[in-house]
Amino acid sequence: MSEHEAEHTGPDPARVGLHFLSVAHQVRQEVDRHMAAAGLSLARTKMLRLLAERGTLHQAELADGLGQAPRSVTQALEALERLGLVTRTGDERDRRRKVVTLTGRGRAALAAGERAGTERLRQLFGSLDGRRLVGLETLLTALDAAGTGTD
Repeated sequence: MSEHEAEHTGPDPARVGLHFLSVAHQVRQEVDRHMAAAGLSLARTKMLRLLAERGTLHQAELADGLGQAPRSVTQALEALERLGLVTRTGDERDRRRKVVTLTGRGRAALAAGERAGTERLRQLFGSLDGRRLVGLETLLTALDAAGTGTD
C-alpha cells in the first residue's frame, strides 16, 4: 500500500464530490419544476429577483449581475416582456441601450415562484432531522469556505 493510499482509508473525496453534485442537480431540478408549475422557472426568478433588489437596470448591468452574456439575457427578457413581467425601454441618454423594469405583474409572479421554491425546499430539507440538518449546514459552510479560499 502506497503512502498516498494509506492516507485515504475513508470514502474517496472525488466520488463523494460527484455524489454531492448529482444530488444538488436533482434538488435544483425539483425546485425548478415546482417553481415552473407556479408560473416562473428558477432562472427567470433569479432575473426578476435581481430587478426587485436593484431596481431598474440596463440589460448589460442585469447580465453582469447574473454572470451571463448579454445575448443570453436578451432572449430571456424578450420572453418576460411578452408575459408582461418586465418592460424594456430605450435609455433616454442612449437609445441603443435598453432599460429593464420589473412590472407589478412581475412582482406577483416573483412572489409566487419564490413561495413555491421555498415550500419545496422546506419539504425536501425538512425531511432531515434537526441534527442532520445542522450537520449539513456545517458541511456546506465548510465546503463554501474551502471553495472560496476563506477557510
